[in-house]
Amino acid sequence: MDAMGEVSPAPPDLATLTGVRSGKRSYYSAYVRSDERMQRAVRAMDSISRALVRTVEGPRALLEEVVRAAASHLAAEWTILALSDGHLRGARPRFLVLGRFGEPSGEDQGLPALVRRELAAIRAGHAVRSNDHGRWVRVPMTLEGRQVGSLVGLHGLTDDPEPGDLSVLRILANQAAVSLHTSEQHQAGLALHRRAQRLYEEATVRTQDLEARTRELHRLEERLAQAYRRELIDGERQRIARELHDSVTQYVLSTGMALELARTDAEGLGPAGADLARQLGAAKQLTQEAVEQLRSAIYALHQSRLQTFSTLPELLSAVADHHRPHLTVAVRVDGKVTSLPEGCGHEIARAVGEALFNVAVHARASRAVIRLQYRPDRLTVTVADDGQGNPSDLRRRLRLEQAASDGHHRGLMNIQSRITGIGGQVAFRRSGWGGVKVELRIPLPLTLPKKARLIEELLGTGQLAPPEGGSG
Repeated sequence: MDAMGEVSPAPPDLATLTGVRSGKRSYYSAYVRSDERMQRAVRAMDSISRALVRTVEGPRALLEEVVRAAASHLAAEWTILALSDGHLRGARPRFLVLGRFGEPSGEDQGLPALVRRELAAIRAGHAVRSNDHGRWVRVPMTLEGRQVGSLVGLHGLTDDPEPGDLSVLRILANQAAVSLHTSEQHQAGLALHRRAQRLYEEATVRTQDLEARTRELHRLEERLAQAYRRELIDGERQRIARELHDSVTQYVLSTGMALELARTDAEGLGPAGADLARQLGAAKQLTQEAVEQLRSAIYALHQSRLQTFSTLPELLSAVADHHRPHLTVAVRVDGKVTSLPEGCGHEIARAVGEALFNVAVHARASRAVIRLQYRPDRLTVTVADDGQGNPSDLRRRLRLEQAASDGHHRGLMNIQSRITGIGGQVAFRRSGWGGVKVELRIPLPLTLPKKARLIEELLGTGQLAPPEGGSG
C-alpha cells in the first residue's frame, strides 16, 4: 500500500505466463530442455517436408532426410535405418547408416563392430539385441500393423529420450516405411508394365508369324488344288495324244501314201492323167500339212503344264537346252521383250529348232548363238554357227525342197512356211564366225496364224512347250 493508502498492482507472474515456476531453477531447466526438443522435432518435420517433394527421385532422398532428422533429433553418434530380411523384398535401399560427421551410406564395410551388430540384429528382425548398449534408441518401422524394420540411433543426449522424442522417431520411421512400400509397388508396377510390354510384343510377333503361316498355308492349298487339276488335265492330254498318235496320225499317213501311189499311177497315164496327178499331189500336200499339225499337237499334248513357258526367250532357252548335249548354244536378248500372240512364239521356236537341227546334223559346227532383237516395229531372230555351211547352198536346197514331192526331210521348207505363215521372212547369210546365219524377220505387231490357232483350240491353253528339234 502506498502513502495514499492505495493498493499497488502486483508484478507480472512468470509462472502464469510460462506455466513454469521460475522461483525454482529445476523447472526452468526442464522448460529449456522441452523447448529444445520441440525445436528439434520441428526441424525434423521440416526436413521430412522438404524430402517429400523429392519423391519423384525415388525413396533414397527421403530416407536420407529421415536418417539425418533422426540423428539431429537424438544428437546421435550413429543412426541406422534398415529393413528386416523378408519384408518389402523389392525395396531399395535395404539400409542406410549415418555417422556423426559423415553422409548416409548403404554400405556396411568399415563400420564399427557395435554398429554392424546392431544392423545385423535389425536385418534379422530382432526388436532388442542381447547384451544391449544402453544408449541405443530403437523405434519400429511398421506397415499395416506389422514391423518391417527399425530406425535406431546411438543417442548423445544428456538425458534419456522422452516419449515425445520417441513419437517423433516413430513418425520418421513410419514415413520411411511408407516411402519404401511405395517404391516397391512402383518398381513392381514397372516390372509388370515391362513384362506386359514384352508379352504384347511377343504376341504381336506371333500374330504376324501366324498370319504369314496362314497365307503360306493358303498358297499351299491353292498349289495342291492346282496340282490336282493339272494331274487330271495332264492325264486327259496324254490320253488324247495317244489317240492322235496311234489312230488319227496313222490314218493320215496311210492316206498320204495311198495318194502318192495314185499320183504315180496318174502320171503313168500321160497327158490324160496330168490333171488328176496335180489334184492328187495337192491332196498329198494337204495330208503332209495335216501330219505336221498332228505332230505339233501330239508333242504339245505330251508336255506337262509345269513345263510350259510364258515368253519367247524362255521358249528358245528350252530349245537350246535340248541341243546342248551336242552343241554349245547361247541365247542373247537385245531390247525390251514384247509379248506375242498365242501360237506365234510356238511357230518361231519350231523354226529355230529346225535351224539348230540343221546346224547339229549338217554343218559340223561346235557352237551356235540364238539372238533376239526387239524393235518397236520388228522382231529379228538369228541363228548363227561356226560350221562349214554355205548360205548359197541353203538357198538352193530350199528351192529344191519347195519343188520336191517325196517324203524326205524338208527342214528349210518348214522354217520358211512357219515364218511366212505369221507374216515374216527368212534369209540365209554368212555368220561372223564363218558359218551360216539364219535370219528370221517378223513384223510387229503379230497376228495369230490359222494353224497355230487350231493347235491352241485343241489344247485349250495359251502357252506351248518348245519342240524337241527338227521334224522328219
